[in-house]
Amino acid sequence: MPDRRKFLIAGAAAVGAFSLRGISEAYAKTLGNVSPVGFKVPPGVVDCHCHIFDPARFPYSPRRHYTPPPATVSDLEQFHAAIGIQRTVLVQPSVYGTDNACLLDSLKQLGDSARGMAVIDRSFSAQQIDDLIGAGGRGVRVNLEVGKDRNVDDAYRRLMDTVDALHGRPAIIQIFAALNVIDALAPRIQAQPHPIVLDHFGLAKAAKGPEQEGFSALTGLMASGKVYVKLSGPYYISEQGRGYTDAGIIAGTLVSAAPDQVVWGSNWPHTGGTRRPDNAKPTDIEPFRNEDEGQNLSLVKQWAPSQPVRQELLVDNAAKLFGFSSARSV
Repeated sequence: MPDRRKFLIAGAAAVGAFSLRGISEAYAKTLGNVSPVGFKVPPGVVDCHCHIFDPARFPYSPRRHYTPPPATVSDLEQFHAAIGIQRTVLVQPSVYGTDNACLLDSLKQLGDSARGMAVIDRSFSAQQIDDLIGAGGRGVRVNLEVGKDRNVDDAYRRLMDTVDALHGRPAIIQIFAALNVIDALAPRIQAQPHPIVLDHFGLAKAAKGPEQEGFSALTGLMASGKVYVKLSGPYYISEQGRGYTDAGIIAGTLVSAAPDQVVWGSNWPHTGGTRRPDNAKPTDIEPFRNEDEGQNLSLVKQWAPSQPVRQELLVDNAAKLFGFSSARSV
């Protein structure tokens, strides 16, 4: 790493706060290399998992676990234009806690081409939930992984706190949790009165294959018609480098198990570009991953070789779940 960049990271950590000066050029999200997508991208694709980071306008929470560089709405639009995507679901990142101001501003900028998944707690009133929904929010996220919270009782408490906070509103609940937590909570997830979305392949590890403990609970939840799984961030489950071919067996099995219960997401801008040392501070700048967006989207052809099934995965399922119009009107 160049000495200047080392100095900037150390400086940000020393002051205990994210400073945009001097680090934007070094770390802000850029498009980079984009390989051609290996299939004809259909109209109306919904990228169901993106994050916006705009610390110059919306400061991060002092309680955050990490500090990403900027990745703004204009950066997102450039990325989507490069691979032919017109619609997105923005997911509130953990660095903003329950302050959804950046999410709401981004939804306003993007208009009807975007939906949002907020983060709330029990302090949110029914009116605040209505305001989120009116601004394009379609649900809320429960993130158990950012702090590596694998305690099942705690996970269930957080799930029920979220259900209570929704005050009966017809909102989606999105859960980011380890597969063993999903397995243990499966009956309780199934019993909830809300549609459920599980992030990032349910964190089923590629090396362990479909026979791994908890995988049958994941496909069982999907088969119920209540639970969707996002095929997003293959690097979370892969033990290989870029290309992530080992994730194909997990993705293909999920698609085959319930083709109407899977959605796709890019996970742009790809946080976690470096392995965090044990002594890392939350204020240390953590660069984004360097991903080939065209190559990543091309993986969908391996996961869903049939064009009609790709149409479900990329367009139809997400349009129905998140309330987008049909692809014909895009």
